[in-house]
Amino acid sequence: MDGETLTWIFLIGGIILMILESVIPSGMALILGFSGVLVGISRFLGILDDPVTATLAWFILSAVLTVVSLPFLKKYFGGETTFKYADEDFEAMDQIVDVVEPINDENDDGRIRFQGISWQARTLEGEVPVGTQVRIKYRDNTTWIVEPIDPLPSPDRQKLKE
Repeated sequence: MDGETLTWIFLIGGIILMILESVIPSGMALILGFSGVLVGISRFLGILDDPVTATLAWFILSAVLTVVSLPFLKKYFGGETTFKYADEDFEAMDQIVDVVEPINDENDDGRIRFQGISWQARTLEGEVPVGTQVRIKYRDNTTWIVEPIDPLPSPDRQKLKE
């Protein structure tokens, strides 16, 4: 391969990579393309005559530009980021949900609606009627342990049990 062909490969390849950045935005294609254009111009001006030196210069220039410019690109041109806990139980704690079937502290027959799905639920004490809102405390296997938002005073609880 003659020197002129390698120069054109660096120039055209660099331009193609920079155009490719608009299709696959990450900053890397832009950096690699810009490095290729700089090496191509250096070869055109006669600064980098040896093909091995030109290729090595492209590798080094790409690495240096990546280390220097990628934090800047991510800071000012970065995409949207979201944060979500990986622990579903932790995320569900203290969520307010509706009771869809009566809940008691004796069995897991009661149900709540959480994230659009009906789940088994149980209270630690007392009964909770349908339509009441409860707060999720934790999960025991597949059953959510809940508590009423406004617990009834003790005399009223006794009346419910009777």
